[in-house]
Amino acid sequence: MDNIGATEHAPNETTPSQTPTRQDQVLHVDGHDVDERPSSSAGGPEQSVEAVKETPLPKLQLFILLYLQLAEPITSTVIYPFVNQLVRQTGVTGGDERKTGYFAGLVESCFYAVEAICVLQWGRASDRIGRKPVLLGGLLGLTLSMIGFGLSRQYWAVILSRCAEGALNGNIGVTKSMMAEITDHTNRARGFAFMPMIWSLGSTLGPMIGGIFATPAARWPGFRGSTFWTTYPYFLPCIIVACISISAFLFALVGMKETLHRAPNSKLESNLPPLADAEPAPRDLERAQEPHTRIVEETRSTSQEPATEPKEDIKTEVQADVRIAETQADNQPVGLRTILVPRVLYPILNYGFLALTDQSVIVLVPLMYSTSIDLGGLGFSSFTIGVIQGIGGCVGGAIQIFTFPYMQRKFGSKRLYGCSFAMYFVVYALFPLLSFVVKREGKVGTAAWALVVLQWVAYVGTFMTWGCVFIYISDAAPNQKALGITNGLAQTTASTVRAIAPSFASSLFSATLEHHLAAGTLVYWIMCGISVAGVVASHWLPASLQRHSNS
Repeated sequence: MDNIGATEHAPNETTPSQTPTRQDQVLHVDGHDVDERPSSSAGGPEQSVEAVKETPLPKLQLFILLYLQLAEPITSTVIYPFVNQLVRQTGVTGGDERKTGYFAGLVESCFYAVEAICVLQWGRASDRIGRKPVLLGGLLGLTLSMIGFGLSRQYWAVILSRCAEGALNGNIGVTKSMMAEITDHTNRARGFAFMPMIWSLGSTLGPMIGGIFATPAARWPGFRGSTFWTTYPYFLPCIIVACISISAFLFALVGMKETLHRAPNSKLESNLPPLADAEPAPRDLERAQEPHTRIVEETRSTSQEPATEPKEDIKTEVQADVRIAETQADNQPVGLRTILVPRVLYPILNYGFLALTDQSVIVLVPLMYSTSIDLGGLGFSSFTIGVIQGIGGCVGGAIQIFTFPYMQRKFGSKRLYGCSFAMYFVVYALFPLLSFVVKREGKVGTAAWALVVLQWVAYVGTFMTWGCVFIYISDAAPNQKALGITNGLAQTTASTVRAIAPSFASSLFSATLEHHLAAGTLVYWIMCGISVAGVVASHWLPASLQRHSNS
């Protein structure tokens, strides 16, 4: 910390009757006055210190970091508009279109499956060699794999390229570690509020790029007659996404700063005066995680003795203790067992529920909307579905930026997460109601459109969950060095669930319609039950954030 000291409100020559009481003691933390007494403010359980002015976000670093994160949703969704045609053209289906879904589903799922395998290793690597090298390597490899996907004409090559994309996208967990490191407790909510917006933006841009620029020889005059574009009809959207990745690589190479400090600041410590009475540095992780507690106790005991040293000397000693304690805490050895504790596992469990529930919505919306009215769908075209998803994603992302920081301060992370997650129940419950209304009217009328709007309003309400869970996961890391592996484990869990969710939701949807289970609505009620389970799991989240000293 830059400035931590104990302020004594008594003269230098203190008599026993003039000894400062605990009520008189105030600590200076990061340039702010903080009362060491328990806070009695009405700001909620997470406000252990008085409100301080929000630190401005580092705009350039934030822009580069968010631009890097944009690569994952774009690369994962750009293939959705043309993957079925691509699979058929490889010849793997043998001309039987009924088999397309099996092979297309494998292409969609292998991305997240391989990402789940690699993401934890990327996180551990970033804890050792730094965040920036890991992100740069992933972006460069992602560019090459996207080019390879666009040039693939055999099914095995498509799968191989898609697996490479997932493996190199595994560094996405590192971006969350960096977000936690470039923010502090005053602006972290605002910083993490941008991440769901970026996911929404990427999930909107990806299908748009894939749908508009696929098969250019059949759509665009400038590409007609070209043998290359006829032979590789899906190369254009892939090369566009590759250009986005390589531009992110260049931005990060030139402008990104490393946020992981692997070595203590020996020069600073060498300038500190020797401490004759300083107690030994903490030797276990539990004590190292709580340097402030020890400093407060030492300050209190010092203030109760007759003052024999000037106030500046006391400040210097306390500053030295804090710096040593922080160095010890941030350089503790970190392993997988270190983070296998309830405070880390409960947020990751909730992240898993969130990934399953949200990914199922992403799969079921186009399935249900495109299904014919006779079978319980809306009969929408792919263009209509794309417009609805695009508008919903953009509006939701914009609302997230402007409302999440206020909502997080107003209600706290735990309450906001639980209420926002409950909106998934509304989203799923509106599916069977939509089906019933459209079947009764025989068309998508005013009432059906009103329900569609209501469903997307509820879905936009779920966007708050992402910022909350990201904050919880980063806050749960035992120390600075554990941020990478903690976010890596969380991203592994989410990627594993995302690899399962598309097959689970789409297969359950097909079985529900094929066997007319629960009048063709069983899939929605099962997902409602999973939503309720997710709300129950949110009660296990910590009631307050740790607010590490480095924040």
